[in-house]
Amino acid sequence: MALTSPRRSALSDQVITELRNQITSGAWPVGSRIPTEPELVEQLGVARNTVREALRALAHNGLLDIRQGSGTYVIATSELAGVMHRRFAGADPRHVAELRSTLESSASKLAARRRTEGDVRQLEALLARREEAWAAGDADLFVAADATLHMAVVSASHNEVLIALYADLGDLLRDFLRDDVGRELRPEDHMDHERLVAAIREGDAEAAAAEAASHALSCVREQV
Repeated sequence: MALTSPRRSALSDQVITELRNQITSGAWPVGSRIPTEPELVEQLGVARNTVREALRALAHNGLLDIRQGSGTYVIATSELAGVMHRRFAGADPRHVAELRSTLESSASKLAARRRTEGDVRQLEALLARREEAWAAGDADLFVAADATLHMAVVSASHNEVLIALYADLGDLLRDFLRDDVGRELRPEDHMDHERLVAAIREGDAEAAAAEAASHALSCVREQV
């Protein structure tokens, strides 16, 4: 639907909102190239300058990366995610792993106490998908499956603030996980997550917290 407004500034805000919705809804996932300026002009029914202004605003806020000669790509799902990615992209991997350990341990403890039957079913399905990706030897597929499982664990905590914070850190954590895994999946690096899912399923908060912490801290030990 074409966007209209009597004031150009308000129209630009509408375009920014529409483009942001495409990103946050997952219609344009992280890493994807979005439609070109002419395509957006046609889709939204606004002037090219308005589209360009909106793209620049979202690039400034860290959601988009405008690459001359290549296109415009999604690099984060929220402004806070973009800020975190830029701020901590060069951080010490050990410090990132320690942060991940803290967040995931707390989330797993809450998940064990608050998980629903639906949460458990989803965790079990995502665990199976993670193992399938490992067995297939596809590093990129495994990183995506592992990250999705961990996000589901945090979501099972039913703490909206923790979920939002972890989601905003998601891109950064995936980058570090991708570097840690490398291009080849080695048998000696496989980390079983069955005990974590089992502890959440059984409502064992302390065991769930310990399992989650050990997973992230193993990355710390490898970096020492």
